[in-house]
Amino acid sequence: MIQEIPYKYDPAYKDKKPELTDYLLHYEYNKVMLLKEKEGYVIPTFQDLLSEEDCREKAYYLFSIGERGYYLVDDLKVPEFGSYRLEGMQIFRELEPGYQAFAGITGSQIYRWRESRRFCGCCGAKMRAGTTERSMVCTDCGHTEYPKICPAVIVAIRNGDKLLMSRYARGTYRRYALIAGYVEVGETFEECVRREVMEEVGLKVKNIRYYKSQPWSFSDSVMIGFTADLDGDDTIRLEEDELAEAGWFSRDEIVEYPPYISVGHEMMKAFKYGTLFEDQDDPKLI
Repeated sequence: MIQEIPYKYDPAYKDKKPELTDYLLHYEYNKVMLLKEKEGYVIPTFQDLLSEEDCREKAYYLFSIGERGYYLVDDLKVPEFGSYRLEGMQIFRELEPGYQAFAGITGSQIYRWRESRRFCGCCGAKMRAGTTERSMVCTDCGHTEYPKICPAVIVAIRNGDKLLMSRYARGTYRRYALIAGYVEVGETFEECVRREVMEEVGLKVKNIRYYKSQPWSFSDSVMIGFTADLDGDDTIRLEEDELAEAGWFSRDEIVEYPPYISVGHEMMKAFKYGTLFEDQDDPKLI
C-alpha cells in the first residue's frame, strides 16, 4: 500500500529550517510542482531551485522520510524555464519510487488543510501556524484548529466464492472498487459498515472483521478496512446517486489494478488469490 515505504516516516512537528538537500513541495489548488527528468518526474530539492530562488526562509516543515526532510513552500512562482511542471494529484498513484508518491500526496493533505484554515471559523480573523505543534491558531480569539483527518470504512463482502464490487457514479475514478463511506458522528466503524452497505447496495452483512487501516491523503481520510459475509438475500438494490454499477464477481472476473497502493485493491487481490478469508475458521466476529 502507498504508506508501506522502505524508510522511517516521522510525522512529528518540528520547528526547523531545511537543508539544501531536503525536498520542496509546492502545490497550487489540485496540482503539484514536479521536476521532469528522462525517467519521469521527481520532487525537487531546495538545491534544484537555488538558481531561481532560495526558498528556505519561507519553508514550512511537513515531515521526514529517512534522513531527508520535506517542506511546504506556498509563496513560489513556478519557474518559466527548465523542466518544472504542474501536475495533477493523480500522478501520485503511479509515481516512482513509491515513497516519493507517499510524500507528495501526504504533503498535499497538509497543504489543503492550511489553505482551508486561513481565517478563523469562530471570529473571521486571520490564522497563523502554531509554533509548538502542527496547528493553525487564530490571531484574535486564539481558536486552534488541527489537521483534518476524516475516518472512513471500506469493506470486502463475500457471497460464497464471489466478491461484491462497484463503480462510482461521479468523479474521475472509473475502476472497480469496494463499498466505502465516511463515518458519521456518534457511529462506530462496524455500524458504519452496516449502514453504508445497506444504503449503497441494499444488502445486510454479518461476521464483520477488521482487516487493516491506511492513511489515504487523496481524500484527507484514514481508511479502516473490514471483511464481511453476506447476510441473507443477495439481490442488489443500487443507490444510483452514489454508484453506477455493482455486482458479484468470481475470482477469475476480478480485475487487478497494480500497483496496489490502496487497502481496497489489496483486499480485492487477496480475495482473487484465496487469501483474504483464509483464517475464517477461527474468527473473532463482531
